[in-house]
Amino acid sequence: MSLIKNVEFLRRWSRLHQFNGLDIARDLALGTRSPLAEVKGFGANPGHLGMWSFVPAGLGQGAPLVVVLHGCGQTAAGYDQGAGWSTLAERYGFALLMPEQRRTNNAQGCFNWFNPEDTARDHGEACSIRRMIARMVRDHGIDKHRIFVTGLSAGGAMTSVMLATYPEVFAAGAVIAGLPFGVASNVREALNGMLQSNSRPAAELGDLVRGASTHKGPWPKLSVWHGSADRTVNPANANEIVKQWLDVHGLPAAPMFEGTVDGHPHQVWWNADGETIVESYTITDMAHGTPLGLADNDERYGAEGAFLIEAGISSSYHIADFFGLTKSISQPRAAATIAADAAKPQPSPAPLRTPDVAAVRRPLTAQHRPAGPLPQRRRRAINVGAIITRALTAVGLMK
Repeated sequence: MSLIKNVEFLRRWSRLHQFNGLDIARDLALGTRSPLAEVKGFGANPGHLGMWSFVPAGLGQGAPLVVVLHGCGQTAAGYDQGAGWSTLAERYGFALLMPEQRRTNNAQGCFNWFNPEDTARDHGEACSIRRMIARMVRDHGIDKHRIFVTGLSAGGAMTSVMLATYPEVFAAGAVIAGLPFGVASNVREALNGMLQSNSRPAAELGDLVRGASTHKGPWPKLSVWHGSADRTVNPANANEIVKQWLDVHGLPAAPMFEGTVDGHPHQVWWNADGETIVESYTITDMAHGTPLGLADNDERYGAEGAFLIEAGISSSYHIADFFGLTKSISQPRAAATIAADAAKPQPSPAPLRTPDVAAVRRPLTAQHRPAGPLPQRRRRAINVGAIITRALTAVGLMK
């Protein structure tokens, strides 16, 4: 970065630092009680994070675990309410772990995804999250082969960190409005990556992941989500994340399938067995946040709020489906469903039809539906000062 750019950066920082930071999250609605429970004593905690979890009643041994990382300014409980993860956990029978940042670590409550002390294996915040996972596995008999991680914004960037530094722990991950692993090691690089997202060679990005641990594969699957009108984290970061993990998996740059889901562009890459390995959603005209909407089962998960945006598509549900969690229902609900179905009149068997070979070859986890009319979305006028204010807030520089 040139001297002129450095001076301009510091000038803007000094001027913006006099104002209050952007409050990018809302607390739980008044009177709403969170189902999350705080867990203490999970072992070494070099990142000084808080641990919150939700385990549905009657959850048996061998259940899956989803780790959810909130965005800047948010709390574990607030993001859970907005994104609807505990509702999904109870509906489909999996445990939930929600690490929480503390203001003593970052003034805006952001995970320190750009700090080398927090993004290396067995160090800082990454190590603390790994210790929390170990506690959940030990206490609740979690299936070690079905552990997943997802997050928004700084939490999305920290999701990239966890997948790179502990790839053997996770079966899959999902990054919402985040950044690739290893593209920033200080505040200036973080801001530059958020605002501009300089393109890098795929092999260089892949090497950053391969160099983060001694793991040689297999690698976690990945789902990437980003709003096309995001002015806080440049949407080009989604392409860089996809590029990074396609290189890690040895997959071609060109999508193997392109379609729409709930009217939004969806790209898919799969392996030789037809299993979806990498997918990408571009949420049309959406700003910075987690996309909300009706799920395929016509249920709604989460609630609108700051950076929790109605977009006509339920990212939490589709991510859970990508993780393979929507096919299994918790035991009490499954038993009730079986009993109810048994009491219903059974229809006559449908005539056999020739299988659709093309459909069979599509990835089983990709659900494509005809594009429908998109809901009207509120748009905000954005000036340069607002853009930089949001960027500074996202890395915890504004107070």
